Amino acid sequence: MTNKNDSKQVRVYGAGGHSQVVQSVLSQNGFEVSEVFDDYPNFSHPLSKKVPSGNRDKNMDFPHEGAPFIVAIGNNKQRAEVAKFLKTDFLKAIHHSAIIDPSSTIKKGTVVYAGSVIQTNTFIGEHVIINTLAGVGHDNIIHDFVHISPNAALCGHVEVGEGTQIGAGAVVIPTIKIGKWCTIGAGSVILKDVPDYAVVVGNPGRVIKMNRQLII
Repeated sequence: MTNKNDSKQVRVYGAGGHSQVVQSVLSQNGFEVSEVFDDYPNFSHPLSKKVPSGNRDKNMDFPHEGAPFIVAIGNNKQRAEVAKFLKTDFLKAIHHSAIIDPSSTIKKGTVVYAGSVIQTNTFIGEHVIINTLAGVGHDNIIHDFVHISPNAALCGHVEVGEGTQIGAGAVVIPTIKIGKWCTIGAGSVILKDVPDYAVVVGNPGRVIKMNRQLII
């Protein structure tokens, strides 16, 4: 677990483009990224140097002890797998320009990007991504491993199930319930509840297929 001497250090799992943004937020918040791991280090972002393999297939050899982690992986399924693999503490990363009502709750491992807004009485679960300029309305429930993409707008009393991706610029009207491991396409307008594993596109949003391969 976290050493007291490492209170301003953090480790990052994931070395792609999303990781670069997470590391920028951490740096602006005064944290030092001490190590970056990736399952596929040869495909890391060009600015990521000397990234060791995560070695999830060799769990006993992985250095779980030490500074806390943030899982900086944009893919929801992979982020969930890594978060469940790591036996460590997790930090949150919240950009200083985000507006978050003090009545709302944000759980560990979640990242909140620049310009996003989280309104009153909203619950944000673990390892969620609230991306740039996303708007999350009042009394929302956002479950673990969700990704709210840039410029998406969720109105009041919306619930989004575990692992769901809300695409860039999508709009969800009030009181809608979206199931787990769904994909809501960019620019979609969601006017009615969405079942688990559904892929939804268009205005109004319509289910075009089911994503049962996302079950983890």
